[in-house]
Amino acid sequence: MLTLKDLRGTAVDALTLAQDAELLPRAGTDITATADKVTPILDEVRSRGVPALMDLAERFDGVRPESLRVPAEAMAQAAERLDPQIREALETSIARAREVHTAQLPAASVIAPGPDAKVTNRWVPMARVGLYVPGGQAVYPSSVVMNVVPAQVAGVQSLAIASPPQKEFGGWPHPTILAAAHLLGVDEVYAAGGAQAVGMFAYGARDEAGELACPPVSFITGPGNIFVATAKRAVQGVVGIDAEAGPTEIMVLADETAPANLVAADLISQAEHDELAAAVLVTPSEELARTVIDQVQHQAATTKHTERVRASLTGSQSAVLVVDDLDAAVAVANAYGAEHLEVMTGDDDAVAERITDAGAIFLGHYSPVSLGDYCAGSNHILPTGGAARYSSGLNVTAFMRSQQVVQYGREGLGLVSSQVRRLADEEGLPAHGDAVDARFG
Repeated sequence: MLTLKDLRGTAVDALTLAQDAELLPRAGTDITATADKVTPILDEVRSRGVPALMDLAERFDGVRPESLRVPAEAMAQAAERLDPQIREALETSIARAREVHTAQLPAASVIAPGPDAKVTNRWVPMARVGLYVPGGQAVYPSSVVMNVVPAQVAGVQSLAIASPPQKEFGGWPHPTILAAAHLLGVDEVYAAGGAQAVGMFAYGARDEAGELACPPVSFITGPGNIFVATAKRAVQGVVGIDAEAGPTEIMVLADETAPANLVAADLISQAEHDELAAAVLVTPSEELARTVIDQVQHQAATTKHTERVRASLTGSQSAVLVVDDLDAAVAVANAYGAEHLEVMTGDDDAVAERITDAGAIFLGHYSPVSLGDYCAGSNHILPTGGAARYSSGLNVTAFMRSQQVVQYGREGLGLVSSQVRRLADEEGLPAHGDAVDARFG
């Protein structure tokens, strides 16, 4: 099922890997291909508002919601009917995520560069954000938690969730999504999915009477399909976005000490998300590689989503890579920049210290990616497609802006006035210097 690629004897330094894309398996998705389909959807939402969103829900989701915004009573009812064990699991996830994300809050600092001079570095939360929760092949209450908790910890006061309307639930989002939002204290949820939900957040949406049914937001977060990613790229600049999330991916970096059955189980756990999901093992042990391939074959035959898993693991984005040694495995991992990187070696801590590029790192036999998806306390909204080389997973600071407050007195300004004058004249901007000189008569 998984293809073995023997990279032994191949130079696997970062430069070689960057220049030879064939060495690393990667999902071949291109969101520019969907731009022609997404642009008219965004234009329709921007010009027609709520009526357009209703028409698009009927076209793409097969149901026309009674209203765009989910009534408070529907959310309360979903929470009341929630399975007690699911409620307990969600409450555990929320509590752990809140504890971990609270530790991310950045502290303000006050610096005095000189006498009578003060600069304050402070962090300010965004006023309003839109959080997208997908509703395609599965239901994702965990994505509600991962979107909402860091925004709440950051201090965002206005939170709106959008999730696709579901025909089987009368046009509302899945009741578990509604229940999760209710548990988190979010009462603004919209029955809108896909590119149209992104457009709603970016431009706002007015109803037929001209009333603003959904005010626009400043920032949009959350994973989604290729149409959501394309729409997020299209509205970037009108609003901020967290990332253009692609198919999920896992890389396991393991040596001969790793249990093959656990490696196989973890590869399959990510493959069940999507036919385009990437599952990659990199190891210096050929014996482990071949045993994992056998284990994957055996375990995949009995998993619930066998066909989806098979499509993922036989795709060009998934493979088992055999390399010369652990140094080469680390080089491959850094070049790949996995969304999720598991490390199972004889010295996980030492290997982790050498990892520079990964969305999140999971160490040892008892830290599977699925733990991070739900109850580790970490965030599962992470960069994909190699974006971990330059971006971070969703965190508290994503919902905040760094501001500097400058407060100089007469003495403080006077001490640097001549330097400002010289630099302003050097740049051909004498009025800048004049603005300083004017304060001294």
